Amino acid sequence: MINRAIVIVLDGFGVGEAPDANDYNDVGSNTLKGIYDNTKLNIPNMENLGIYNIDGIGINKKQQNVMGAYGKAMEQCVGKNSPVGHWEMSGYILKKGFSTYPNAFPENLIQEFIEKTGVKGILCNEVGSGTEILKRFGEEHIKTGYPIIYTSADSVFQIAAHEDVISVDELYRICEIAREIANKPEYNIGTIIARPFIGDNKENFKRTYNRRDYEAPVFGKTMLDVIKENNKDVIAIGKIQDLFCGRGITKKIHTNGNADGIEKTILEIEKNSSGLIYTNLVDFDMLYGHRNDIQGYANALEYFDEKLPQIMNTMKATDILIITADHGNDPSTPSTNHSREYVPILVYGQKLKQNINLGTRKTYADISATILDMLNMPKLEGTSFKNEIII
Repeated sequence: MINRAIVIVLDGFGVGEAPDANDYNDVGSNTLKGIYDNTKLNIPNMENLGIYNIDGIGINKKQQNVMGAYGKAMEQCVGKNSPVGHWEMSGYILKKGFSTYPNAFPENLIQEFIEKTGVKGILCNEVGSGTEILKRFGEEHIKTGYPIIYTSADSVFQIAAHEDVISVDELYRICEIAREIANKPEYNIGTIIARPFIGDNKENFKRTYNRRDYEAPVFGKTMLDVIKENNKDVIAIGKIQDLFCGRGITKKIHTNGNADGIEKTILEIEKNSSGLIYTNLVDFDMLYGHRNDIQGYANALEYFDEKLPQIMNTMKATDILIITADHGNDPSTPSTNHSREYVPILVYGQKLKQNINLGTRKTYADISATILDMLNMPKLEGTSFKNEIII
């Protein structure tokens, strides 16, 4: 009997272009292979779980026998960012996509933002990389006090502000107003992101972990709702709380990066909870994928891999561990955006079979279908692979 699922999302860790990658300008993207081909990547514990045994991964390092079940999943929802990826793996597939703004935001939206938030003006309103935009507009922001507004290939309205110029709490207030505006059908924006930063000049500006995401509250029922309704724990670690608008969660835990998220996950595994521990490790995406930092990404994967034995040894006999991702973010391509890729599924548990190839799953939602099936709760979207892995 499985009493608790531990889901760890390696944010932005794809394993090869999806069949519809061309629709997203992501042909050739393969986050894992891009890192493997350009570094001396050493992840023996993930290797022992079957990461290199996944079909079509493009890396010739398959093992004869591994201790986990392994496979990959394709995305059915429209989009390639964290909210839609997490919603899908949790049992809700977004059928209608959010609007994107490849030419930046229209003047009427910016004017409404200025009027309703009370800011005196804004800077930027461009499509681009956040780190480069800080270099270009950060010093002017400090002089004027105007928030920096920008977007990307995703449906995001990002608001950057220096913590000593616009306080974090004030930035959050501004973002909450922006969220209300963005909910209008004519704007249809998926995510408002608060991007606080610190530093004295463009050479040392640094975004902080006071980031907060404000998602459109349009998603339907997820496994979080089902598990909470059945009086079990739903422990959200990292930005999970934001991605689900706080819904279906019994305990939220803020994290300051991957290392902190891993330690807090281990602490929660040690406790006698039941239901779901759901962790997002954001650094893979935020610090390395978006900055095309291949070696930094490799180092982060190796650090996670070093901690895997502690995670696995802390697990109880009635736990199941699933390691997956929400989308790709290949640092080896010219793009600094998310990539439309398959995501890995690695599964481990003392009561589970070993060396099982789960193949290619048609949707991320097979993850939640399996978890709910194992917890003997009503399934949502997706097909359970419980019978393929349970002893």
